[in-house]
Amino acid sequence: MTTTTTTTAADGVLKAAGATRPAAAPRPTARILRRRAVPYLFILPALVLFAVFKLYPIGSSFLMSLYENVNGTQEFVGAGNYTRAMDDPLLWTALKNTVIILVVQVPVMLALAVGIAVALNSTLLRGRAFFRLGFFLPTVTGLVAYGIVFAVLLNTRYGLVNWLLGLVGVGEVPWLTDPLWARISLGLALTWHYTGYNAVIFLARLQSLPTELYDAAAVDGACARQSFRHVTLPGLRPALLLTTVLSTIGTLQLFDEPYVLTGGGPDNATLTIGVYLYQNAFKYFDFGYASAVAYILTVLIGILGIAQFRLLGEKS
Repeated sequence: MTTTTTTTAADGVLKAAGATRPAAAPRPTARILRRRAVPYLFILPALVLFAVFKLYPIGSSFLMSLYENVNGTQEFVGAGNYTRAMDDPLLWTALKNTVIILVVQVPVMLALAVGIAVALNSTLLRGRAFFRLGFFLPTVTGLVAYGIVFAVLLNTRYGLVNWLLGLVGVGEVPWLTDPLWARISLGLALTWHYTGYNAVIFLARLQSLPTELYDAAAVDGACARQSFRHVTLPGLRPALLLTTVLSTIGTLQLFDEPYVLTGGGPDNATLTIGVYLYQNAFKYFDFGYASAVAYILTVLIGILGIAQFRLLGEKS
């Protein structure tokens, strides 16, 4: 009773003086919760953008793959688009063309990139900065822009390449009109554009290797070829894994170059999965089937990525 009276009297004195009693300090649990919520408030805008522009389109595309446009109306077909894809000869042609590029062009490109990186890392090379810039410049060229340039250069009748070949007595080469030469032309364009990018990755890895490893190999009597095999290649293993995975993903999604160079022709020789997906979606307006093809491509990329990590990753 005495304590209550004292508190009331103190409140009356504070009010008379125009002051208020300080608020009670927040409990430790509430303070900790507020502190933990601060980081999430900072990343909330990014999460909202990711949900709106990434998660929602992914989910919407999957739902779209379960429907088929029949006489202007969307009808639910379940897995019908996926079973249709398994029996689609054009999809298998596109997959075959993509695999050919993956198996032939990607190893050649990575081998050239390793050679260029080793050369650029050599202390015997003068003007290394100039050559590094020169090899990397094609990477910053726009995909459509360099595709158009190659289409002009490789034109059968008016292209610069055939004109130069004619000066040395070589006849016209049907770069973009013959199935075999069209594939070769596509491979040349891809190699020109992406070799420098991979070479820079390899060069960065080479520059991080301790020079003591090469000194020790030289003391053991290893020649340049043996040093490359037993020191350089093992040291490049993480970079090789990275570039192989990135090149695989990029090849499976290949669209700009074949679309600009040949439009997928001639005779579907350069038809890739990306071009075929585009044709179904925006040429035939079969969005359900195009979405199914996109998800099949996603699964294929995932399987190949896991396989490459198992084969090229560090052994435990």
